[in-house]
Amino acid sequence: MSLVASETDRAALGAFYRRALVEDVVPFWLRHGLDREHGGILTCLDRDGSILDTDKSVWFQGRAGWMFATLWLTVEPRAEWLDAARSCVEFLRRHGQGPDGKMWFSVTREGRPLRMRRYVYSEAFATIALAAWARATGEARAADDARHAFETYLRYSFEPGVMTPKFEPTRPSKGLGPLMIGVVTAQELRRHLGEVTVGGRTPTEWINAFIAEVERDFLKREHGALMETVAPDGALLDHADGRTLNPGHAIECAWFIMEEARWRGDARMASLGIEILDAMWERGWDPVHGGLMYFTDLRGKPVQEYWHDMKFWWPHCEAIIATLMAWRMTGDPRHAARHQQVHEWSFRRFPDPVHGEWYGYLHRDGTVSQPAKGNLYKGPFHLPRMLWRCMRLLGEPEA
Repeated sequence: MSLVASETDRAALGAFYRRALVEDVVPFWLRHGLDREHGGILTCLDRDGSILDTDKSVWFQGRAGWMFATLWLTVEPRAEWLDAARSCVEFLRRHGQGPDGKMWFSVTREGRPLRMRRYVYSEAFATIALAAWARATGEARAADDARHAFETYLRYSFEPGVMTPKFEPTRPSKGLGPLMIGVVTAQELRRHLGEVTVGGRTPTEWINAFIAEVERDFLKREHGALMETVAPDGALLDHADGRTLNPGHAIECAWFIMEEARWRGDARMASLGIEILDAMWERGWDPVHGGLMYFTDLRGKPVQEYWHDMKFWWPHCEAIIATLMAWRMTGDPRHAARHQQVHEWSFRRFPDPVHGEWYGYLHRDGTVSQPAKGNLYKGPFHLPRMLWRCMRLLGEPEA
């Protein structure tokens, strides 16, 4: 199905995404992942949905809670979706927070703590789950909890001295991740709660600051790349870690920026998002086997990480969204062609025709590396979010 062929084909593509979402992916996780004994979601599942491990990822309680609440708010008010969101939110509230207010990374099935990580993405995903839950139910406590979770995210991510350093101070650096996750978290907070003030700024003011820093310090136009790691002043770190690019991550950042441009009707911001998409598509698309490489090097040198040429599910989900969004915003057929390219590559290789859902990890040539459907990092988020986003993008008026 081609985006530019006809309105009928575009409607058929939108219906395809909807069917995959509500008839395959979401039922798989409700059937196999929802923990009806202890609450929350189990994500460590084998190919057929059987449980590989009962340990729970805390950030997935937020991710899944957001996804189910969002489906209830925007697709259909199905009771099973609201019940699933409730289960994830309540488990998160009971077991997510550590003694100092920071959230755990992983807990046992019953909710006993296992691991605290440096980064604060559990807090970011708790923010969006609680904000969506507040919108779905009108619960005032959830709105307060969402603001508190975002405040914790901001403090640990950006206040000097709060986060435990990852490296020695010999070569100081900063990463793209906290900024881009800050953008999408603030967008969801604003979508559901409006322009509330958190940490002295509204969501839109935080988004302005985050995107400005991404463009100023991480976008290297002279190299045609969005960096993952730079020096605190934005200088290039010409070492293995500093040169490592993550095309899928950068393309995800691109559509976060394009989504903000759509919200505002901001042509310059749209151009920035599309510029990042164009640059990182060229950096990431595998000319030999197709699909997106996981890591590449800024200067074309060998990459340190040994999984650099694998094809993970989530970068392809983000590229499907980004290329479709770029086409809907501009009507440029090159974005439609790229969307068709990544869509067809992905839907030929990742879906499991027997048990449903997607494999997560492929070899460079597109063959399955391992068949599990979930772990502490893969669950009901990137794939259902992609299907939901694309379904909605194809249901909107053209640019």
